[in-house]
Amino acid sequence: MIKLSHVTKEYPRRGKALDDVSFEVAKGEFAFLTGHSGSGKSTTLRLLHMADWPTEGEVRICGFSSELTSPREVWKLRRRVGFIFQDFRLLPGRTALQNVAFALEVTGTPRREVLERANRLLAQVGLASKAGALVNELSGGEQQRVSTARALVNEPLALLADEPTGNLDERASRGIMELFRDLNARGMAVLMATHDLELIRAYPGIRVIELNQGRLAFDSKAAGSGDRDRGEG
Repeated sequence: MIKLSHVTKEYPRRGKALDDVSFEVAKGEFAFLTGHSGSGKSTTLRLLHMADWPTEGEVRICGFSSELTSPREVWKLRRRVGFIFQDFRLLPGRTALQNVAFALEVTGTPRREVLERANRLLAQVGLASKAGALVNELSGGEQQRVSTARALVNEPLALLADEPTGNLDERASRGIMELFRDLNARGMAVLMATHDLELIRAYPGIRVIELNQGRLAFDSKAAGSGDRDRGEG
């Protein structure tokens, strides 16, 4: 489902953001991707979403390979892979329904189907009553749910989430996590980047993949235990 094989990503001025990283996330698996700021979490997700390409190695996700997929074909990948941004990236001045619908409109989906699917997804994330609300009128947790509904509207096989609880309070964070766990229980692979160690400790059964300065530092699946004392700052 998700596989990095000896992936290195190097930028001209910044140097190596990732250095020979390899790991796999199976179909229907949930994994945290963690590490300090600058450890390579966001770079990893960008490579998986094919917003960027590795300098060396190969990224595979949902049947697409970084070695075989051209920039013109990335739209096909993004119909299978949902992506949730840390800063939501919702369209200002539009309603929750319009934001979710937009993800379908750009693919040429018929208008009647657009509205039906967008409303269904908002109901799934608990926002049916807020469909007509402008996104700037919603709380941070509600905006994150709109962002999640938009990521799911094309019924992806995998979900990538970049610090989705980073700007939320504890209650909203729990709500997002329970939504992700429910989606995962239905068979969706979830890779969630987070630096929140308290959140990770609250879900000890979820696999932890840790990056440190661009290198794979720890994988609870490889170690055979997900309850290592994670005392890092």
